[in-house]
Amino acid sequence: MSVLLLSGSPVTPSRSARLLDYVGEKLKAYGQRTVSVPIRELPVQAIFNADFSDPELLAARQLLAKAEAVVIATPIYKASYSGLLKSFLDVLPQDGLAGKVILPIATAGSQSHMLALDYSLRPILASLSARYILPSIYATDAQIQWHETEGLQIDPAIAERVNHGVELLHETLESMRQYHLSRLASRSAIAPEMRCRA
Repeated sequence: MSVLLLSGSPVTPSRSARLLDYVGEKLKAYGQRTVSVPIRELPVQAIFNADFSDPELLAARQLLAKAEAVVIATPIYKASYSGLLKSFLDVLPQDGLAGKVILPIATAGSQSHMLALDYSLRPILASLSARYILPSIYATDAQIQWHETEGLQIDPAIAERVNHGVELLHETLESMRQYHLSRLASRSAIAPEMRCRA
């Protein structure tokens, strides 16, 4: 089981992708296994045509299906998430996020689009049957800077939100795993009893 890191940025490098990588490193520190899928590296024509026979698109969908959680990162354009991310979500089945924990991440030029995730992306994630949609992490361009010598520089407030979001994601996953293990244990205990009665 793993956490899928889904990047919806159409360009590279990008602030949203770098923030996603940062979140991924934090998750690894908790012992979570991560797998990255940059949508921009998938065949665009296959996505637009919903060509499910395309091996790369098929592989991405399979990784998504196997993941317990998905961290979705997108830049905000015109008060909405990226068209590239929308196109990918459009080719998912109606229950494409069923049972999964979702952590949405977005970057934008200013604070004016802070509610874009709540009004545009979260309803789509809910319609795809996501089990839990955690509080979003939103950062402006000024809060995420890249320096060739110093690397990624993140505003302390954003770093705190990331830490909280990652901790919440980790705890939710661990709780889900414990629940599944307890159910398996219960079934294992019931099975011998049923055989004895038979």
